[in-house]
Amino acid sequence: MHNALQGNHVRISEKLLRAYEQVNRENAERLRAGLEDADFVFIHDPQPAHLLQNCPKRRGKWIWRCHIDASHPYRPVWKYLQQFVSGYDASIFSLAGFAKSLPHPQYIIPPSIDPLSEKNMDLPGDEIDAVFGEFQLDPQRPLLLQVSRFDRFKDPLGVIQAFRIVKKFVPDQQLVLAGGGATDDPEGEIVLREVREAAAEDPDIHILLLPPDAHRKINALQRAADIILQKSIKEGFGLTVTEAMWKGKPVIGGDTGGIRLQVTNFNTGFRVSTPEGAALRIRYLLRHPQKMIEIGGKAREFVRDNFLLTRHLREYLTLILSLHYGAKDRIELG
Repeated sequence: MHNALQGNHVRISEKLLRAYEQVNRENAERLRAGLEDADFVFIHDPQPAHLLQNCPKRRGKWIWRCHIDASHPYRPVWKYLQQFVSGYDASIFSLAGFAKSLPHPQYIIPPSIDPLSEKNMDLPGDEIDAVFGEFQLDPQRPLLLQVSRFDRFKDPLGVIQAFRIVKKFVPDQQLVLAGGGATDDPEGEIVLREVREAAAEDPDIHILLLPPDAHRKINALQRAADIILQKSIKEGFGLTVTEAMWKGKPVIGGDTGGIRLQVTNFNTGFRVSTPEGAALRIRYLLRHPQKMIEIGGKAREFVRDNFLLTRHLREYLTLILSLHYGAKDRIELG
């Protein structure tokens, strides 16, 4: 369903759709008291969207939060999901281009990061240095890193292709592809196998399959890296981009979705559409180390101004006030 909403022509059988509805009915039964008594309920993405249908006595406002690039969905799957989403009181999308035709107010609110979480907090230098030994990386050579699940939309094969191009001109570097799979992604194992085959025993390509709770490890890897890539071909927002920018790193990202909100060429990073384009930008940064520092500093400040939790909370509270008071021209807060 996730892949179909991002544009893949994925046919979902009636049997699977009935299973989806049944699981949501079972979850609604377990959660009913809390869901129906709450003043505001935020439901994220398609997996639990059907919960609304199973809470007929709800008294609060329900908001559907879509994190996916749903700009060009596979129509049969969107038509199926739309019948459930339309019943919500409002919906939230990360970009205006992702919004859909729905019979309720729609809000554009990009995601954010918590700078004090384990994935983003400052780390001691020895913890950052430890990842070099743990993953057999050379601290004396440039380190390129992409953090993402092994998903075709993240284009890990394109990252490997870009790395191979760069090695022809700047041989002394290393690449880490770090991430895991999603339990609801049927292609995850296939993509991981393809990535391992593409790496072809190259000692300079390190493929790390990390557990879902390896937040400090990811933090340390991002801080240890010289350049961070997120060469997605579809991306709802790309919080790994935000995380890297917060750590003062130059990011080379795919020219798509929410990455466009964050990365500006020669300012907070580079946007690319091909492996060749990514290779060109990697070479440029490796040859201009002072530019890496300059871009990384601008990237961190851009995140501070736009993509921290405080801004996100302010916009959610504004949304809640808007829904609570309806279409009133004047809201008295005193």
